[in-house]
Amino acid sequence: MHVIVTGGSSGIGLAIAKLYAIRGDRVSLLARHSGRLEQAHVEIAAISGADPSRIQVASVDVASANQVLEVVENCERSFGPCDVLIASAGIVEPSAFDRMPAAVFDEQITTNLIGTANVVRAVYKGMKTRRSGKIMMISSGAALIGIYGYTAYCASKSALVGFAEALGAEAGISEVRVSICFPPDTLTPQYRREMSIRPAEAELLMGTVKPWSAEAVAAKIVRGLDRGRTQIHFGLSLAALSYFGPLIKPLLMWWFSRRLRKISGQARDGSLADAMDRGFDHRS
Repeated sequence: MHVIVTGGSSGIGLAIAKLYAIRGDRVSLLARHSGRLEQAHVEIAAISGADPSRIQVASVDVASANQVLEVVENCERSFGPCDVLIASAGIVEPSAFDRMPAAVFDEQITTNLIGTANVVRAVYKGMKTRRSGKIMMISSGAALIGIYGYTAYCASKSALVGFAEALGAEAGISEVRVSICFPPDTLTPQYRREMSIRPAEAELLMGTVKPWSAEAVAAKIVRGLDRGRTQIHFGLSLAALSYFGPLIKPLLMWWFSRRLRKISGQARDGSLADAMDRGFDHRS
């Protein structure tokens, strides 16, 4: 089986690639940074049971449809048609909307949404022709509810839900399965950077959330794909938001708004530091 993983140089994508490599599948890792890709190749090759000859890497910017098509074609020439696509490439740059440069907003939309569409497009026609294949889009728990400072990220990840549902309706006729998952905060290099620039208001509202490990998230995703799941959730809170969002979110957003007004008042009184220390414990 040939598995193509975008965003495969680190985090969830790399952890998923390792699981398939251990199984003996052919794995193609795609990401922007060639140095990180080579390091990822070394990591996978060092795993007991993994065959280095069945792992290949390719540098590509998923925002470029032409680049993606060319790279995917090269990967399929080497390892055969894509059987499973893991669309994991994504970026997050939290900031209040009025302080976020337009280029930063656009980059998140382009990478997270258009980049996913580009890689799906590159494998979809072949899967339809063969009447076989699985596509997994990595969304986020942030797709399920709006979060202060995450306007671009929430928008891009929410859009994937509509894309996956519509494509799934089309793909089902050809027996191609389209799935989407909603990981929580996950301990990755990108998460560590995100935490360093997360707005204080978001931190106050979200509290201290214990992130999942990339390995735990990857295992749940692969297990869900094996079982034919079209949606994969992580924890009761995110599952409830997904299935009962219209009932739950109005109350949550009212609470968030009230909490934020209180925080703003504390900030004006010079007590924001004390509020930050107390925080709000929200666990998924």
